[in-house]
Amino acid sequence: MASGLKQDISIGPNIKALRKKAGLSQRDVSAKLEVMGVPMTEDIMAKIEQGRYSVHISVLLALKQIFRANSFDVFFDGIHLKIVS
Repeated sequence: MASGLKQDISIGPNIKALRKKAGLSQRDVSAKLEVMGVPMTEDIMAKIEQGRYSVHISVLLALKQIFRANSFDVFFDGIHLKIVS
């Protein structure tokens, strides 16, 4: 039985903003991920930023290091759950 987390709210725009703030291209980030042992292509990185590809936890952990983020909160900045009552 396969199980995993599925992305239902995109954090892609936040990842893109963090990448740009770091002055890195999608190619730069995908290369850094590969060096860290996290399989990644420039195409998949683009799809992550577009919200068309679920972000794996291993990628999120590595991106936190690449972007030198103090916490994971930066990935979820401005994202809110709309609760319907």
